[in-house]
Amino acid sequence: MIGKWHALVIDCEDPDALAGFYQELLGMIRVQEDADWISIGDAADRPAVAFQRVERLVRPQWPDAEHPQQMHVDVTVGDLEAGEAEVLKLGATPQPGGGTSFRVYTDPSGHPFCLVRS
Repeated sequence: MIGKWHALVIDCEDPDALAGFYQELLGMIRVQEDADWISIGDAADRPAVAFQRVERLVRPQWPDAEHPQQMHVDVTVGDLEAGEAEVLKLGATPQPGGGTSFRVYTDPSGHPFCLVRS
């Protein structure tokens, strides 16, 4: 082993807002907070999801092979309908794709994520 996973870092224009979105979505707490960087996780000594301020975010396009998504987060839920209602309240936007076992959305910064029925 070369090292240990520290964080998944997501570029965004407003780290505070996007961290808040994912805190509600994933049930995590803030473990580090600076003006241009916020990390959330289960605890400060565990791997985190970090949000890094960038001045000119180039949003991924869904679905668009010319502007690929690069990566996305899958979140398991017991009930897709209830999960969808909650993420829409948080500011998610539904996207094409999905079906009976998963649905595709973008977060408030345009990054795609999926709700997957557990």
